[in-house]
Formats: sequence, structure tokens, C-alpha cells
Amino acid sequence: MPSDVEELFQQGQDRFKQIMPKGGSSGVIVLAALALAGMAAWTLFYTVPSDSVAVVQRFGRYLEDVPPGLQFKLPLGIDTATIVPVKRQLKQEFGFSTPGARDPYQVSRARDGRQETQMVTGDLNAALVEWVVQYRISDPAKFLFEVREPSETLRYVSESVMREVVGDRTVDEVITIGRQEIETEALTKMQALSTKYAMGISIDQVQLKNINPPEPVQESFNEVNQAQQEKEKLINEARRDYNKVIPLAEGEKDQRIREADGYRLKRINEAQGDVARFSALLAEYSKAPEVTLRRIYIETMQEVMPGIRSKVIVDEETRGILPFLNLDTIGTDAQKGDRS
Repeated sequence: MPSDVEELFQQGQDRFKQIMPKGGSSGVIVLAALALAGMAAWTLFYTVPSDSVAVVQRFGRYLEDVPPGLQFKLPLGIDTATIVPVKRQLKQEFGFSTPGARDPYQVSRARDGRQETQMVTGDLNAALVEWVVQYRISDPAKFLFEVREPSETLRYVSESVMREVVGDRTVDEVITIGRQEIETEALTKMQALSTKYAMGISIDQVQLKNINPPEPVQESFNEVNQAQQEKEKLINEARRDYNKVIPLAEGEKDQRIREADGYRLKRINEAQGDVARFSALLAEYSKAPEVTLRRIYIETMQEVMPGIRSKVIVDEETRGILPFLNLDTIGTDAQKGDRS
């Protein structure tokens, strides 16, 4: 096997000597020309990814932006192409870091990254603020040539703006109710500074993460927050009971009012009916008093008599028909019993 390899190598040398012209210097020139041609062919084409553009420079001067795909440029360093990911969303993290991040500017370069999160609020309290800035490269030429280290400059701008925004609010607003306002105001100010410095960056979002008090006072601050949460809990429970009892009382009140109003209308209608009936009876009485009195007497007896269990009908002029029934004393005994 080794002998076969040596034979093939020797045959290649012999063919190369036949191709090469005689003379050592001319052979070197040919080899150099071939090497130069191979290097030129190697640097003649390049590929731009789909989420990027290529910024082409000719002898160091900006030439144009090249879209994605297989592209051609002048070889041997005449043209240089720098790939810029304009469609990719980039981010910078402050106070924490995502494992496996490839962008060197995504996390802080300082040994102690917590220094950039230590801030003083408007009421002279301290807070540890962690946040994320998401951005895109909107102008590749400005991003590469207008500002030195634009990603690092963006970190400085972001930290400066966040300290300014946090410094205008109390620690309670920063930790609880003011997070959305801080994010909105910080985004506006960061974008304004990026435009002013011609960094070629468009900021998409500023998002606050963890916001905590400093470690020496964190336990006391948690106790205060717990007390405030307990206060809010009791207030919500009181509102729940209020909303449960008050509507019930309001409903009972409305029901009583409607019942009273209905009773009022009933009494008025009954009184009006009695008045109308009495007026009609009075008119008939004026026409025939005796007949009307007899009719009233008969109608009254018709109403009263069905409710009497036992009935004794005696003529007023009759005497002694019932010797064992002393009718005269029944009324007297009844009166005595009522008095006793």
C-alpha cells in the first residue's frame, strides 16, 4: 500500500515538471500566479444571510448596501463586505445575563454587573433595577461608521436614561404602580438619544424585570409590602361585604316602597269606590227613603244571618210560649258575663 502511494506521488511530480517551463525563477512566478488566481477566485464571491445585508467598502470607502443572497465583489481586499443583521432583534440585558449569549454587548463587561442596577429614586431611597432593551439596526451605514462601538454606546445611553427616569419617581412607584410609565418614558428618551447620535438603531421595547430594594433593607421592605398587601386585602374584603349588604338593603327598601305605594293606591281606590257607592245610595235615598231603608236592612240581614249558628225568631207581642226559656234574662246574663 505505501509503495502505491509513493508511485502515484512520483507520477504527479513528473507530470508537474513536464507542465512547468524550464528554469527555477519562471516556475516560482507561475506558482505565485496560480496561488494569486486561486485566492482571487476564493474572495470573489460571498453569501449574505436572509436576515442581514452586506455593507460593501472599496478601499475602505463606503460603497453600497447589498441585499441577501450570493453576491460578487472585487477580490484581493479591494472590496470588503461587512455582514449586518438588520432583520434580527437584538437585546441588551442589565443586572442579569442569559446563559449562552453570543453577542458580547448583550451583557455587561464589568466584573460586577450589579453596579449598573443600583439607582437612587426621587425620595432618596435605593433600588436595584433590572431591565432589557430590545433593538434593531435600522441604518447599517450609520451603525458602522457614525459612532464608534454603537452597541456599547447604547448600553451607556440606556443606563443614563434609566437612572434619570427612576430618579424622578418614588421607590413605591418604581416597584409597584409606575413600571409601565417608566418603560414608556425610557423607550422614548432612548430612541431620541439614538437618533440624535446617529447610531442607526431603532429601539423596539424597554422591559423592566426584577426591581428590589438593597439587600440590607430588603427584609424590612418586604415586611412593609406585606403589611400593605394585608391592608389592601382587608379593604377588598370590606368592599366585598359592602357590595353584598348594601344592594340587598337597597332592594328591600325599594320593595317596601313599592308595597307602601301599592297599599296607598289600594286604599285610595277603595275610598273612591265607597264614595261613589255612598253617592249613588244617597241619590236613591233622596228619591225613595222608605224603600231604600228597607232594601238596606234586607241586604244587611243577608250578610249577617249566614254567620249566626243558632237563630231564635220571636214575635215581639207574643208572651209565655216558652215558659222554660227566660228570654229576658239571657241578655242580662250575657251582659254580666261580658262585664266580669
